[in-house]
Amino acid sequence: MLAGFDIVIVVLAVVVLLVLFAGIKTVPQGFNFTVERFGRYTRTLSPGLNLIVPFVDRVGAKMNMMEQVLDVPTQEIITRDNAIVAVDGVAFYQVLNAPQAAYQVAGLQNAILNLTMTNIRTVMGSMDLDELLSNRDTINERLLRVVDEAAHPWGIKVTRVEIKDINPPANLVDSMARQMMAERDKRAQILTAEGLKQSQILEAEGRREAAFRDAEARERAAEAEARATQVVSEAISKGDLQALNYFVAQKYTEALAKIGSATNSKVVLMPMEASALIGTLGGIGEITKEVFGNGGSSAGARQSGARPPVVRSTDS
Repeated sequence: MLAGFDIVIVVLAVVVLLVLFAGIKTVPQGFNFTVERFGRYTRTLSPGLNLIVPFVDRVGAKMNMMEQVLDVPTQEIITRDNAIVAVDGVAFYQVLNAPQAAYQVAGLQNAILNLTMTNIRTVMGSMDLDELLSNRDTINERLLRVVDEAAHPWGIKVTRVEIKDINPPANLVDSMARQMMAERDKRAQILTAEGLKQSQILEAEGRREAAFRDAEARERAAEAEARATQVVSEAISKGDLQALNYFVAQKYTEALAKIGSATNSKVVLMPMEASALIGTLGGIGEITKEVFGNGGSSAGARQSGARPPVVRSTDS
């Protein structure tokens, strides 16, 4: 059996072990523990093995130092133009100062949640519905700035505030859809009108260019006609009637060619003497003789043994 002294030694050893276990604290990674001595904060324990004074010091708050996500529940908001929308979101925050987060506010997550919801109503309630739906990035930026500034004394950093869903009423969604369709139809009509306008402008420019070119062509033809008439007039004034015969025969022949080439003409009635055209052709023959020379023509005729054609005309 153990003696009384041995019993005391064993009891003392057990007490020492209990004291050692009570004074050793292990802090996991990502956490900070606050130490309170007789209820008053003294220091913060960092991750790893730490020693405190047993029965005098105790662990106060175990603060999570990692970035955390806080879900913001759905709430109804009245916009500046009196539209009611349902909005929910999410907030990200991180504890930077464990003592402040533990002792400056009671219920840290609840405080951040209510602060975020209140500022969502404030920021989004000051905007019109169209501005609310199209400027989500601006809303997130304003919310982050306001909430982070308000939560700074609590020793936390709000890293992000995001609006997840904005749900207007069903009748308002239908009205917005009709407005969008009307706007798209308006843009389509404007584009169609612009295309028609450009087409008409190009067509008018084409007609103007064609008219200009036609006028230029008629001007050139008129100049050529005037030049030919001048040449014939000068020849007549010099007593050369063969040039006049050539000019009249050319116009006469062109007129007959146009009459004969008409698609709707089968029979051509000519109330004129055929001898007139033959006489004109005779004038052309005389001009040809003068150009090529009588000798060459007669020699050619004699050499070929051909007799000149005889044209007889009868009055109709």
